[in-house]
Amino acid sequence: MASVTPQRDLDIRRAAERPTTTIDWLDSKHSFSFGHHYDPANTHHGLLLVSNDDTVRAGAGFETHPHRDMEIVTWVLRGSLVHQDSTGNSGVIYPGLAQRMSAGRGILHSEKNDAWRLAGGGEPHDEPVHFVQMWVVPDEQGITPGYEQLEIDGELLGGGLVPVASGMARHDGASAIRIRNRYAALHVARLGTGQSVQLPDAPYLHLFVARGEVTLEGAGPLHSGDAVRFTGTGGQRVTGVEPAEVLVWEMHAALSR
Repeated sequence: MASVTPQRDLDIRRAAERPTTTIDWLDSKHSFSFGHHYDPANTHHGLLLVSNDDTVRAGAGFETHPHRDMEIVTWVLRGSLVHQDSTGNSGVIYPGLAQRMSAGRGILHSEKNDAWRLAGGGEPHDEPVHFVQMWVVPDEQGITPGYEQLEIDGELLGGGLVPVASGMARHDGASAIRIRNRYAALHVARLGTGQSVQLPDAPYLHLFVARGEVTLEGAGPLHSGDAVRFTGTGGQRVTGVEPAEVLVWEMHAALSR
């Protein structure tokens, strides 16, 4: 990892520019190189290697598969997702509940649309699950695999930029799941029309509009699926044009190329 001061840059990536994987049960849009969608000029930003915008139909999902030496954060926007892994952890992830899996020295897991279960005691549902999955590198390789999930919905009601997953010391004691990288934090904001938040000031930021429409100070409108990569700059305001949800990675180091 490198922590040198980078050159200032603001790079807007539109939703339609993303490579897409489409099969009968999955619609996955990739902000960075992923699988067979490889572009040597688009492998990461800061410490963020993967930001996949996934929709999985009812009754389907990712069968058991391996991961290693990666911090994987999953944020559900609609529907629910069931997780099971080889360390015995399992859980149902839904909007407002953050989940982190530390792959460490090796883990197997599956992720499937949780349709057909009784959601909160209600009726079974058959809607797609829509979620964003993000990967950052850990500080150390070969750590013990781990899992954490935490309900953060209450904090998001305030409308501010809420730390959801963080390895930074300043978020110790905050309502955030912990990731094993002391230079990275994920923030989420749910914005009403006209409501705004100020972005952190950091060497590297990644802003993703998960739903709705916002305006970025100095750059103009951003729609669902648009992303912005900030280098050496921050502090701009993001304002909801309509009800919106934004995901912001704050990173104080970057991968060495």
